[in-house]
Amino acid sequence: MPRYFYKAVKLDGEEIEGEQDAADEAALVRKLQAEGLIPLQTRSAGGLTATLARRRRKRLSAKDVELLTRQLATLLQSGLPLDRSLTVLSGLSTEEHVVRVLADLQDRVRGGAALSAALEAQDGQFPKLYVNMVRAGEASGAVDEVLGRLADYLERTAELRGTVTSALVYPGILLFVAGLSVILLLVFVVPQFTVLFEDMGAALPLSTRIVVGAGDVMRSYWWALLVLVAVVAVVAERWLMVPDNRRRFDFAVMALPLFGDLIWKMETARFCHTLSTLLKNGLPLLSALNLAKEVVDNRKIGEGLAEVADGLKHGRGLAEPLATREVLPELALQMIRVGEESGTLDAMLAKVADVFDRETKDSVQRMLTLLEPALIIGLGIVVAGIIVSIMMAILGANELVF
Repeated sequence: MPRYFYKAVKLDGEEIEGEQDAADEAALVRKLQAEGLIPLQTRSAGGLTATLARRRRKRLSAKDVELLTRQLATLLQSGLPLDRSLTVLSGLSTEEHVVRVLADLQDRVRGGAALSAALEAQDGQFPKLYVNMVRAGEASGAVDEVLGRLADYLERTAELRGTVTSALVYPGILLFVAGLSVILLLVFVVPQFTVLFEDMGAALPLSTRIVVGAGDVMRSYWWALLVLVAVVAVVAERWLMVPDNRRRFDFAVMALPLFGDLIWKMETARFCHTLSTLLKNGLPLLSALNLAKEVVDNRKIGEGLAEVADGLKHGRGLAEPLATREVLPELALQMIRVGEESGTLDAMLAKVADVFDRETKDSVQRMLTLLEPALIIGLGIVVAGIIVSIMMAILGANELVF
């Protein structure tokens, strides 16, 4: 009989974890419930092999989660029970990894687990914020409405991320073409002139020697350059995994003239939209704030929001601590203050998110307006520099001949 790891809560609120033998995870859930426990998470306790197997499985993408949420909300709102809705979704999906998750959710729900607990048991495929919003919906008896708001939230988040990603495609292509052009010149064109320079026997100018040397290095040691790039990427990733280093990096990024402002607006839109959605789902402000700050990637803004949460515990409201720590732009602070005073904080936060969604798009367009010609001019300068260095060597050799 296989062995499973579990995490559960006693009736007095104490959280426990351990391992038990069971026929399957559904049987384990029923066994725990019979013992008076509320299962939170179960998984195979097969050790390293099982852990690696779970990691090799294809995980749900953000688009998968968004689509499942929208479909499940629609089915529940039409009057279908949860178990039947999961069955319908399993029949509609053609992706093996999606069907596997739906089948596991259905087994857990049939075993008596709440939907939020079943979602939490999926090895992190559903974010903590997502699970807590569903749990709030279960407490209020409005899971269908919460899932509908969740689907709207995921759609808005994906749209904002897609706007920035799509805008960076063209500059990325320009940068790739620029680098490829320079490499082709150095590897294939410059060596043709190197033979000519050797036949002339003339001393080459410094700029020409640099260009010829760069071409020789790329042609002879291209493999070492690839290894160097890979090593730098790995070292940079490991360096950023250290909390203090990531903090310094985020603070430095926020200080950049264009990128810092863009990130500030993006994080503001994401945070306000998340907090608005959580408040609409009935979560208390402090709990909602503690969850919403988790979606903020930048450590500088995240630390400020953590301090705001501490101030909120002492009854200082939301607008005042935000203004003191300058976490959000001034316009956002003014709108949040108005929302607090009028008792419509959730609606005002949604309006703030809309405003800064548009501001983010405008900032991206302004940045591209400057970035595209800068890349083209930069490519022109590099190519021109290579050509001029070659021409200088040819003209110098011709002067010696005459």
